[in-house]
Amino acid sequence: MVGRAVSPVFVGREAELADLTEAFEQTRKNAATTVLLGGEAGVGKSRLIGCFAERASADSAHVLNGGCVELSTEGFAYAPFTAAIRQLVRECGAEEVAALLPEGGARDLARLLPEFGEPSGDTESDTARARLFEQVLTLLERLAESRPVILLIEDVHWADSSSRDLIAFLSRNLRAAPVLMVLTYRSDELHRQHPLRPVLAELGRLDGVLRMDLPRLTLPEVADQMAGILGTAPEPAQVNRVFRRSEGIPLFVEALMECGGDCTFPDSLHDLIIGSVERLPEETQRVLRIAAAGGIRVGHALLAAVGGLSDVDLDDALRTAIAANVLQVADGHAYVFRHALIREAVHDELLPGEHVRLHARFAEEIGNDRALVPPGRAAIEIAHHWHAARNDLWALISAWEAASKAAKTFAYNEMMQLLERVLTLWSKVPDAAERIGVDHTTVLERASEAASACGEVDRGSKFVKAALDELDERTEPARVADLLVRRSQFKKAKRKPGVLDDLRYAERLVPEPGLDRAEVLSKLGAYLMFSGELDEGTALTEEALRIVREYGEEPLEAELLLNLALGDSIAGRVDAVARLNARAQAIGRRVGSGGSVLRALANNVDALNSMGRSAEAIELALEGERLARKYGLYRVQGTFIANNRAEALDALGRFEEAAQLAEQALGMDPILRTRHHLRRIRADVALARGETDVLRAVLNEVGAFGVASEEFTQELSANSRLLIGLHMLDGEPLAALEVAERVAREARIMNPMLGWRMLDLLGGVCETIGAFAPERVAALRARVEEAAAAMTVDSPVSEAYRLGIARDHDAAAAAWGRLGRPLPQARSLLHAGRAAAGAGDRDGAADRLRTAHPIAVAISARPLAGEISALARRVGISLTDRTGSEEQLLTPRELEVLRLVARGRSNREIAAELFISAKTVSVHVSNILGKLSVSTRGEAAAAAHRLALIG
Repeated sequence: MVGRAVSPVFVGREAELADLTEAFEQTRKNAATTVLLGGEAGVGKSRLIGCFAERASADSAHVLNGGCVELSTEGFAYAPFTAAIRQLVRECGAEEVAALLPEGGARDLARLLPEFGEPSGDTESDTARARLFEQVLTLLERLAESRPVILLIEDVHWADSSSRDLIAFLSRNLRAAPVLMVLTYRSDELHRQHPLRPVLAELGRLDGVLRMDLPRLTLPEVADQMAGILGTAPEPAQVNRVFRRSEGIPLFVEALMECGGDCTFPDSLHDLIIGSVERLPEETQRVLRIAAAGGIRVGHALLAAVGGLSDVDLDDALRTAIAANVLQVADGHAYVFRHALIREAVHDELLPGEHVRLHARFAEEIGNDRALVPPGRAAIEIAHHWHAARNDLWALISAWEAASKAAKTFAYNEMMQLLERVLTLWSKVPDAAERIGVDHTTVLERASEAASACGEVDRGSKFVKAALDELDERTEPARVADLLVRRSQFKKAKRKPGVLDDLRYAERLVPEPGLDRAEVLSKLGAYLMFSGELDEGTALTEEALRIVREYGEEPLEAELLLNLALGDSIAGRVDAVARLNARAQAIGRRVGSGGSVLRALANNVDALNSMGRSAEAIELALEGERLARKYGLYRVQGTFIANNRAEALDALGRFEEAAQLAEQALGMDPILRTRHHLRRIRADVALARGETDVLRAVLNEVGAFGVASEEFTQELSANSRLLIGLHMLDGEPLAALEVAERVAREARIMNPMLGWRMLDLLGGVCETIGAFAPERVAALRARVEEAAAAMTVDSPVSEAYRLGIARDHDAAAAAWGRLGRPLPQARSLLHAGRAAAGAGDRDGAADRLRTAHPIAVAISARPLAGEISALARRVGISLTDRTGSEEQLLTPRELEVLRLVARGRSNREIAAELFISAKTVSVHVSNILGKLSVSTRGEAAAAAHRLALIG
């Protein structure tokens, strides 16, 4: 007899349920949490989260369910999120859900669910996918404003690439919203190359992420489960047999119990699972085999169509399967297997011919009536079934169609995989080109586009190479040029040589005015300007601008205007920058391009900061970040605007705010170039504070220790500046001088945007280390002064730099003071003090150093404060009146550390006594040395006793 061998009693799992409940309680305190729940197949993950969800729902939580299906790995993008949002639409209605999103946001979700109307017109791969991610983030945050949200996503080992990316994005960015994500996966299926493994590793490093492993049941727990199924306590011998055979896996315990008292134990767990199915009537088994070919979930109408059964016959067969708890009724007139293992076991029993026939029938029926599957799923379902049916012709045709559908939802990884299937099947279908309407090269081109969009650089490069091998530049120059441009972008991403060669080759292939040439010139012109070749880059960009205006291509016109603004900014033509940005912004608003509007705004923020109007830059950046969130573009362009805001904060000496903002923006997973900009901001703060470990880590990450032959001027300048600073902090003046000499030979850096700051730094190197290598320093100074004479002064900032380079340090300090930039102000005062001391003006040196020191201390510029103190000691100058100000400067914790330093304790010993880390002790000691104007621990101890700071 076959019964419902499921225990009505929830057995064991008290500890795991308590952990989930605690995570939910933490979430309710506005601390978003992600739980990664792993366990073997059949161990009870679904039962656990089902019980938890039931209790949480009763405790006011809004529970959304989104499961992954095995089909997802073949290209059904965003499957769990589509399911969760569809549930929300059923509960609330599409209009109410749309009202939770920013204006126009529902049109982005329309790419997942047709209930939201027509999708947005934005097809730019670098912005549209990011905006879709941000709309999902916003939806969850707004939904959680009324009550806590729990998002359950089961079987993420089957998740598609786009879903994995979105899961990671949400885990990083659901910070303060009361949203709990619970993700389950089969731990026994994660082989070394499984794509989920790096995602789990990344998530495991985030705050607010809890990893749980669900163990097998113990012997007493198996006994409790059996008692729940039987309704009475089982015999100890039977418990021992079931426990030994099931190894504590609940699903197998249930299957063994279904055997009945007289049943012999099967030889394998597969036989154990399939045995419960084989005891069902033959017609029910046939329907189950059909359903298994359809997937873990299949609709009633589709099952009837494929099986060719009347409603009555189908109902009779299904009723038995449901009574036996093999199938369960789901929402939407569908049926689901109680467990994926049951579906897998039934599907594995299909005969070869039966397997081909059933999958072909599913493909045919869905093709005849796409309403048989949920909206948006037909194309990938058809592709899956024709591929499973081993029908090469229709597998190719359907994969091509599904790839096009994947592109519309920005599921570029899935698109690429489907196009790879088309390429694999191409040789097996003689008339493939006629069947899908494009040639083999076009498929390679589309695959390279998809690879570019999803960051698969190596695979994209292979697609481009294969496509180029098939094309003749004499007959199809425009196609070759487009591929060369894409190859140049792949090379740039991998920091490989040849980027400029590819772009110049592409430009020569399209000499006639037209959009093909304009597209190439936009990339070539921008690359040249970023590389410091301003005149040529500007000329090519202006040529492209004339072309696109003739064709009325306003989006590309806006992009070119912004590129021209970049060139003018580098050249120091500030008025032209504002004018061009305004024109680009106007076009962006007119054509609905949020990307153009935000890029223009970001340029204006940078221009304001470069002119010394940093406070205004910060306010404009905040407006831009708000606008980026409205457009759903914060991850791509909002983070870049945040980077510009962090630069302005850094310029004003607000280092802690700059560092925190950079870390927050990094949490949004920006594109690689923006990430490196943000990391360099953190490195600038580290340089000012003397945090050499942080500085070295950033330089490693951005590749500053290597040699990059085609590095952009901005990156080259920033990396060189930070390298010089690191060498100086490490007490390696000659190494710093070597970098400075190398940079001084880079004429492309010497432009108003980058050059003044770099020349000022090189001049500072000359001031500081002149005694170590006087001849080399003299030669460097001569280069610096020659370069400065050739540059224009376009703002108060460049004037302040010019004064410093001219060694008018008092005037430079006054200029920096007027601009509200304390770090260069204090540094200029140090240089002025050094010059006064060298001239024998001890009082003048004292005045300057006493002014500089509290400025450096106030902004925690410890290395600079240490230099000022060291110079004061050499000259014999007292920096303070020593009337107790030191005690007020030191915090209570610093006083505790100072007392232990005075007793001769090491950092490790102090850490153990105060229950803090040795690294934290090191930071406190550095602060103490700077505040007391001393350079050693012994001097600090002496000052502490002399000033009665310790008992």
